[in-house]
Amino acid sequence: MGENGSGKSTLVEAVAAAYGLGPEGGSVHSAHSTRGTESPLSNWITLVRQPGAAKWGFFLRAETMHGYYTFQDQLEGGHDFHTMSHGESFLAVAETYLQTPGFYCLDEPEAALSFSSTLAMIGVLDDLAANGSQILCATHSPVLASLPGATIYETGEHGIVRQNWEDLDLVANWKSYLNEPRRYLRHILDR
Repeated sequence: MGENGSGKSTLVEAVAAAYGLGPEGGSVHSAHSTRGTESPLSNWITLVRQPGAAKWGFFLRAETMHGYYTFQDQLEGGHDFHTMSHGESFLAVAETYLQTPGFYCLDEPEAALSFSSTLAMIGVLDDLAANGSQILCATHSPVLASLPGATIYETGEHGIVRQNWEDLDLVANWKSYLNEPRRYLRHILDR
């Protein structure tokens, strides 16, 4: 969790690349690429895999999924994710590729999801955790962060700090906003 620019997506991208996942999204040794803009942080990360741990993994990255869908279109027997809505395609990717025990990196998957679809994603993530998978997720969603059993880290000017869900700045801010939107909007809107 953390504000824009706090480094959470950079960390997830670096860990995904260090694991062997395509930095633009996809599975292990994913072969598609559009424009390399990745941080070199993955070169300085060493991941330790326990003996017998699954080697499968997938990186679901909101900002590059359109390129991934095009890559899938070009594969024989690939899925046609472009024919679906943005949110439907994200859930279809999750339901297709996020099932096998493995390591999963997600970068702001809520960007495409409605409230009910975010709840469905929590179900997918819970199933993954139950089958022994490990999940690393950068999110702005207090809903996704509420996954029971999740270990939450908040990034910010203070560095990286482990937090309880109810102590996250984001949770407090959303609760406050939803209780009294006008209190926030009066400072933004000229009325």
